[in-house]
Amino acid sequence: QVQLVESGGGLAQPGGSLRLSCAASGFTFSSYTMSWYRQAPGKERDLVANINAVGESTTYVDSVKGRFTISRDNAKNVVYLQMNSLKPEDTAVYYCGVRIWPMSYWGQGTQVTVSS
Repeated sequence: QVQLVESGGGLAQPGGSLRLSCAASGFTFSSYTMSWYRQAPGKERDLVANINAVGESTTYVDSVKGRFTISRDNAKNVVYLQMNSLKPEDTAVYYCGVRIWPMSYWGQGTQVTVSS
């Protein structure tokens, strides 16, 4: 079955960096767009970034453009989210996700806390 396992979260200072990883299994990874989402306390889960199946096209929510970079390694079935210039408002649980019609799948999430 589809499994997505996120890692790499933690505590970072404002202006710092973190790199999230998501290991995928149970589906043909190289055939699907992968996404990162985040959910802050008391808020809905929001899309952060997408990357297409071959890694040639990426999209970002405006609030992270120029600071976050999504990438993927189809040989390793891993999608990454490099987060630079972190801000306190980036604090959230981060999830990777994939839509395999008609279902959407997410991992268990990894906590990112940005605080001094």
